[in-house]
Amino acid sequence: MFEFKKTSHRQKRRIVLRIWVAGVFALLCFGGLLARLWYLQVDRYEGLAERADQNRIAVVPIPPRRGEIVDRNGVVLARNYRDYTLEVVPARVEHMTQMLDALSRLVTLTPLDLKRFRLRLSQNGRYAHVLLRNNLNDTEAAWFAAHAYEFPGVELRARWVREYPQHETAAHVLGFVGRISETDEAQLEEDGRAGNYRGTNVIGKKGIEKTWEDALHGHTGLEEVEVTASGRPVRVLRRVDPVPGSNLVLSLDIGLQKVAEKLFEGKRGALVAIDPKTGDVLAFVSSPSFDPNLFVDGIDVENWRKLNDSPDHPLINRPLYGTYPIGSTYKPFVALAALQLHKRSATERIPDPGYFEFAGQKYRNAGGAAYGPTDMHHALVVSSDTYFFSLGPEIGVDALHDFTKQFGFGQLTGIDLDGERRGVLPSTAWKRHAYKKPSQQHWYTGESISVAVGQGYNSFTLLQLAQATAVLANNGVYMKPHLVSLVENSMTGKIKRTVTKPSYTIPLKPENLKVVKDALVDVVRHGTARQAFVGAPYQAAGKTGTAQVYSLRGRYHNTNVPERLRDHALFMAYAPAEDPRIAVALIVENGGWGATVAAPIARKVFDYWLSPDRTENENQVLMPAELVDGLPPKAREAVTETQAVPEPQSAEHTSEESPDAVVPPEDQPDNEQDGKDPLAPMRPHGAAPQAITLGEHREPERQ
Repeated sequence: MFEFKKTSHRQKRRIVLRIWVAGVFALLCFGGLLARLWYLQVDRYEGLAERADQNRIAVVPIPPRRGEIVDRNGVVLARNYRDYTLEVVPARVEHMTQMLDALSRLVTLTPLDLKRFRLRLSQNGRYAHVLLRNNLNDTEAAWFAAHAYEFPGVELRARWVREYPQHETAAHVLGFVGRISETDEAQLEEDGRAGNYRGTNVIGKKGIEKTWEDALHGHTGLEEVEVTASGRPVRVLRRVDPVPGSNLVLSLDIGLQKVAEKLFEGKRGALVAIDPKTGDVLAFVSSPSFDPNLFVDGIDVENWRKLNDSPDHPLINRPLYGTYPIGSTYKPFVALAALQLHKRSATERIPDPGYFEFAGQKYRNAGGAAYGPTDMHHALVVSSDTYFFSLGPEIGVDALHDFTKQFGFGQLTGIDLDGERRGVLPSTAWKRHAYKKPSQQHWYTGESISVAVGQGYNSFTLLQLAQATAVLANNGVYMKPHLVSLVENSMTGKIKRTVTKPSYTIPLKPENLKVVKDALVDVVRHGTARQAFVGAPYQAAGKTGTAQVYSLRGRYHNTNVPERLRDHALFMAYAPAEDPRIAVALIVENGGWGATVAAPIARKVFDYWLSPDRTENENQVLMPAELVDGLPPKAREAVTETQAVPEPQSAEHTSEESPDAVVPPEDQPDNEQDGKDPLAPMRPHGAAPQAITLGEHREPERQ
């Protein structure tokens, strides 16, 4: 009996002990839970609440509408339209081939669509949205939307698509947009602009589209959308509307552009027309051209090969990137240099027996012509090579370099297009820098002879020649050449002009200008360009040029040599001579004589621009009616006012506040673009570059 009571007492003690242990353990557990709850709800509240919101709220970027581009008369050159696309997220598709087979029964998928899609798959990550098909019509979009649940990982999206309604017209000016590449993404990250491109698939690759990318793109908006755990949207919590890109009004006149391009059909070459008083680029032709619409969604290999393998190089922007010897069109500037530097008077006569002899070498006139005693006026009118051969050693290459660079030769003009090249304006310092061997670094006096007639080491862009012609026509006032005249803020309607003041003024003596300008008028009246301007209702002034391309010894006729070895035909001119409203420079590659090939093109360009029917409203700058109607009254008046800028009398009129005011051009280091491949942004993924040569130089004929 005693033993039983003792055992019972021990069991009770064990039970009590167990209860205490269990209680303490429970208290510890609840204490840990309470501590964890305190840690999560109090200490970590802000951070965890933010993460919870990120899981609950999806931030969806809203890409902005890209700004439109119109010409000076409101003709649309680049616009946007809404497009339906099918995009695939590879990570959410279990069986890609089966999905494509099933989808092809609902939506048309061509072999080319599938080929491009597989190429894009290899170039993008598993979680990227990869374009499968674009340009879906309303029926296809509606049909897929009804069956979207059957295709996880495939999304129907609406987007803005760029379109160039003028197709090949002004393609080198407009450029194009293309899909954002890895290189573009890296550059955007480096510039701190990547956030503004979330949800955007394209970016400007060439031309105005690239140069004015920041203005055209706008600012990306966003939507904060509440989603379920499976990712299905529930409601929109907050929305920030995107800011559309600015609209651009170009100085280009699409009517003049089409006329000029028509004149270059079947020819290779370039033409630039500028308003001397404002710097407005009125026409900018590079022939042959291409259709920029091919590049919007990525050019296919077949079309790329047609463009890239063409011996005519349609992708090269000739006025901007091609450099040429400009031949006799350089002579007016050499003559002006001789007058300004007091190297020769206008009335001094030089014997012209048909050649200039120096150090036992004879440099002959083109065609072997001999003009007898010749003064500066007559030398320009008949284009006497002998007269200008003799000026080369007298002026000296360095003095000629310092004078002509003020007109823009061998300098970057700063036009609002990417890829501009400087070319070569030779000097003794340039030659020392250009050659490595000491024997090649020395400048010989005989080399100045070639330079004085626009040959030798001279190599300029057509844009530089056109700009120099405009500066000469404007009496030395340098207006920066530009293609964008007005920028319209799409939200506020505010209009901003891009160039309003001259950059600088070259100090030229009026009597020297008169000598050269009078001679250029007589070139058209009685000289080498007379046939092209017979019966013109206006008086033009200009200079023909024929630039030698390859070294062909002895006399020859253009028809007797292969086309690619023939001379370039050039012409520079402005009109009307008494009050210039247009300055033109053009080249027809391997075209032959400037007087017979190039000058007639300029005549037709002048006829169009100076025709009475067109000039009635020549100073009006219009935007599309739908844009103008939405502007405030003051902005509406500003967009239609004249672009004429009063001609300043001296450099003192340049305002320090002018955004485009610069000091006279200085020698600059080699253009960084010169060593780059100009077609890199256009080339399909993996395509190799191709060597491009537009021409070589040869020395004047020596005997």
